[in-house]
Amino acid sequence: MAPERESTRERTPVGATAATRHRTPRLDQPRPPRRRILPEWDPEAFGRLSEKIARFLGTGRFIVWMTVVIILWVVWNIFAPAVLRFDNYPFIFLTLMLSLQASYAAPLILLAQNRQDDRDRVNLEQDRKQNERSIADTEYLTREIATLRMGLGEVATRDWIRSELQDLIKELEERRRHEGHVVFPAERTERSQGRDADDR
Repeated sequence: MAPERESTRERTPVGATAATRHRTPRLDQPRPPRRRILPEWDPEAFGRLSEKIARFLGTGRFIVWMTVVIILWVVWNIFAPAVLRFDNYPFIFLTLMLSLQASYAAPLILLAQNRQDDRDRVNLEQDRKQNERSIADTEYLTREIATLRMGLGEVATRDWIRSELQDLIKELEERRRHEGHVVFPAERTERSQGRDADDR
């Protein structure tokens, strides 16, 4: 009877069950995307689009096209048949369209300016780092040149050796004149040979 009771009894696994495993998020897998009520957009793509629009709004072409549209709008609503006119003399609808265009143009221009400011900030930071590296390299080269100058100050140059030898020769000649004898033995032998030749 005891073995039958064990077989009929429902076994529960020890530890984490499948139900609890699905409830806790796994750290080795990315989270599933959440459903959002608001639509998503790429901020970089929207920023690039706003910059294109802001660049177009700042050109003479936009002013020319806007002037042409306003002139056609006014001419149509003044000289067209009364049935085909859609905006009578005070041109309220034209004012509404221009204010709508201005209300959209201002934030787009501000967004484009903010992106340009961010780019300028990054460029200034890169320029500052480049200037710091250039200053550090210049200081290093200045120190190296100073050490080379100090090292060259202790090296005997050809002109210095020549001047020292000339001073020694002058000093020896002055001693020879005062003492009356030849300092260099090679000169003595040459002079003695010259005297012998003269005697012959």
